[in-house]
Order: sequence, then C-alpha cells, then structure tokens
Amino acid sequence: MSHEHVQMARELGMNPKTLGKLDNHDQEPWKLPLPEFIAKLYSKRFGKGRPDAVRSIEETAAATQAKKQAKKTTANGARQIVDQRDDQTQ
Repeated sequence: MSHEHVQMARELGMNPKTLGKLDNHDQEPWKLPLPEFIAKLYSKRFGKGRPDAVRSIEETAAATQAKKQAKKTTANGARQIVDQRDDQTQ
C-alpha cells in the first residue's frame, strides 16, 4: 500500500497497524482489494479521490515532534521571562 492509501485510512479513522487484517480479498473474492476499498470509502466520505497533501507516517510524526519541541521552547522562554520579572521585583 502506498503512503496515500495509509493517509486516507488514517483520515477515515482506521489504524494503519491493523490494515493487514482487513486485506483478505484472496480468501474472500467478493471483497475489494484493500487499496480500492479505502479509496472507495474515502471518496464516499470526503467527496474527493485523494488527500490534498500526501505525507508519509514518518513525515507526519516528524512534524508533530517539531511542533511539540517548538511549543516546549516557547513555554520555556515564557517561563524565563516570568522568572526574570520575579527577580527584578524582589
């Protein structure tokens, strides 16, 4: 499966770790192959064939980590400003 299908599955609320369990169209031939099934559900729910911006799980995790780090840095900077004000008033 491509990054695009994994992202579509995540946006649909599916867990990428358990997608292998759903991929059993060889045993049950009436079912669609998993990538086609996800694409069909995605277009039905969101009204478009694919996500606007396709990102891999690694890219998404790196962006989340960078956002957390930036937030932590901002909080530490604000804490230092408050500490400096407290030191000046005493």
